[in-house]
Amino acid sequence: MTRIHFIAIGGAAMHNLALAVAAKPGYIVSGSDDEIFDPALTHLRQAGLLPDHLGWDPERITPDIDAVILGMHAREDNPELIRARELGLKIYSFPEYLYEQTRDKIRIVVGGSHGKTTTTSMILYVLQRLGIEADYMVGAQIEGFERMVRLSDTAKYAVFEGDEYLTSPLDLRSKFLWYHPHVAILTGIAWDHINVFPTFPEYVETFRKFVHTIEPKGSFIYYQGDENLRLLAEELKIQNSKLSIIPYDAYEGKVAMQVFGRHNMQNLQAAMLACHCIGVAPDDFYREIASFTGASNRLEKICETDTSVAYKDFAHSPSKLKATINAVRERYPEKTLIACMELHTFSSLMADFLPQYKDCMAEADVAYVYFNPKVIEHKRLTPISADDVRAAFGTKNVAVFTESEALQAQLKETVPTLARRPGGVALLMMSSGTFDGINVKEFAQELLS
Repeated sequence: MTRIHFIAIGGAAMHNLALAVAAKPGYIVSGSDDEIFDPALTHLRQAGLLPDHLGWDPERITPDIDAVILGMHAREDNPELIRARELGLKIYSFPEYLYEQTRDKIRIVVGGSHGKTTTTSMILYVLQRLGIEADYMVGAQIEGFERMVRLSDTAKYAVFEGDEYLTSPLDLRSKFLWYHPHVAILTGIAWDHINVFPTFPEYVETFRKFVHTIEPKGSFIYYQGDENLRLLAEELKIQNSKLSIIPYDAYEGKVAMQVFGRHNMQNLQAAMLACHCIGVAPDDFYREIASFTGASNRLEKICETDTSVAYKDFAHSPSKLKATINAVRERYPEKTLIACMELHTFSSLMADFLPQYKDCMAEADVAYVYFNPKVIEHKRLTPISADDVRAAFGTKNVAVFTESEALQAQLKETVPTLARRPGGVALLMMSSGTFDGINVKEFAQELLS
């Protein structure tokens, strides 16, 4: 039996990896964390992997452990990590262990500042429909898939969502630099994670490093509408003539799709090309993808009435925010578009980054932006004001809220009123958080009922 211990098992990615490893024959999984919330709490309990008590306990780290996997939540002074080092145990980061488990497989990695989850989900959806077995790691729940990570001894392929964020507190390289893809996709480069990449050139550089990790004779698929990706592709052509370098744009065929928006048609085309690289015929791909309804929290329809509709989305960075709003505007030109977003991530709450949001919500009829000043204080960032945010977004349709209750009250007043107008309302709720405790689906149903 192989024993694996997870330090900081409660993370979204970490607990899914723990579930995937525990599902493999011959593996015994243990873990620890100082806080665990749902859905990880329920998932771990159901699998019998929930730690018997919270907190760090070096007594859990014993010589018979074969490997320790360290999550981002753990720090270098973690007592369990210190004990593992004293015993000379093998310590992996999350992405390093994924690579270790799939080093003999053909790896497809989807990177980029936006569209990673949806593109990865599209690839996996089609492969499953065609009966092609694949291991995977994806950042959202996909319909028909038990969990967000799968590892096996039988799959020929592995499909990973490639994140440019840091590997671990001990390894400040981007996660996707571990994966060494045979097929690599980059969907676009739009500055993000300013706390890690304080300048745009530094951000671009990590993607440059990524494309140089592609396996010999591999394929690089890139969105040709992105100037920075075109430059990277030109560099690769000069430096590595053995790679297949494949540009793409939005799908413009005649197959009716469940997903919408130009950005999703770009994602779809990238997914088709990746599948084609491993032998899937384009006609087969388009036939199967026609029934794909999207990944969880990515332009996910959460409520619909005879006249109105509501979606939720993970969008929070400027490029994602603009693409999502524009997609809904294009899909529902006759409806009053009410777009509501939360500044929640480290980058989005930084005063120096706010100007990146200029005109991002211009296509909405009504735009609400929410942030919690206490979160800024907790992250030890320079304070920003509602006026700062309003000025950064730069359009008259934007109103800013710093209290969740005030935002909810405004939505309860605005949405039902506008929903009675001809054409109804398209409500779009966007956040990587919860607007400080709102059940977005239930709230949208209340607003449109």
